[in-house]
Amino acid sequence: MQVLECIKALKALARWGLLMVIAAGLAACAGSKQVGAPKKKVPAATVRVPAGGGQEVVMHALGLIDVGYTFGGSNPEAGLDCSGLVRFVYQQALGLALPHNAAQMATLARFVNKGELQPGDLVFFNTLGRPRSHVGIYIGNDQFIHAPNSRGKVRIESLSHPYYLSRFEGGGSFLN
Repeated sequence: MQVLECIKALKALARWGLLMVIAAGLAACAGSKQVGAPKKKVPAATVRVPAGGGQEVVMHALGLIDVGYTFGGSNPEAGLDCSGLVRFVYQQALGLALPHNAAQMATLARFVNKGELQPGDLVFFNTLGRPRSHVGIYIGNDQFIHAPNSRGKVRIESLSHPYYLSRFEGGGSFLN
C-alpha cells in the first residue's frame, strides 16, 4: 500500500474513532515501500557498510538455520543454495544486492586472509573442481554458515573440518 493511500485510509478511520485499527494501520504503513525512481545499482565493492554490519549479517544468517537446500534457490520459503543464502542475507541485513553466483561475489569482494576474517565476511571454497564454487558466511570462532548441498539444510560448519580446510580458497569482505 502506498503511503498516501495509508494516510487517506487512516483519516477515514479516525472519523469513526477506531483507535486500535489506526494503530494497526500505522504499523502496516511503516513497512510499506514508497514508489519512486528505481534505486541506482552500485557495485558492491564500492559500498561502505556501517559499523556493526557484520553482526547484522550473522544474526540474519543464523535465523535461516535448517532452511532446506534448493539449487538456484533465492528465498527461505522455496529453499536456498549457497549463493542464494548469502545474497538473501546481505539484502535483508544491509540492503546490498549481490549476484547469485559465488565466483562473481568473490570478484566483487575485497580479499581477506583466513586469519583476518571478521563475522559477516564471506568464505569461498572449491567444491566442484572450479575456483570459488561454494560460499558461506563467516560467523566467528572458525565457523561459518552455509547451504551445503541437495542432501542438506542451512547449517554451521567448522573451517577446520578436513573437507572444508582442504577446499578453502580465502575470504571476501564487503564490510569496512
